[in-house]
Amino acid sequence: MMTQFYNQKLKKRNGPSAAVLKYDAEEGKAPQVVAQGTGEAATKILAMAKEHGVQVQEDEQLLGELLNIDLGDQVPPQLYSVIAEILLLLEEIDD
Repeated sequence: MMTQFYNQKLKKRNGPSAAVLKYDAEEGKAPQVVAQGTGEAATKILAMAKEHGVQVQEDEQLLGELLNIDLGDQVPPQLYSVIAEILLLLEEIDD
């Protein structure tokens, strides 16, 4: 059975997809999934990010993994290195 949260087929079937992570280095906890959605929900998430100047990273494989995480849950250890790279990139962009 094919999961509907992976690859280009999701984009064609339901429109865009988005997931939002919250990370506070001072807390020392793993990033947490605080919002996610497809279609209209993703469009609203992306519009809000743009409106508030939040950097957006496009990565289909990571997005597929994040959409399979329950809201409020921390990302699993196997995704730490990918997310750390993205956070470093975003920090460089902000500087």
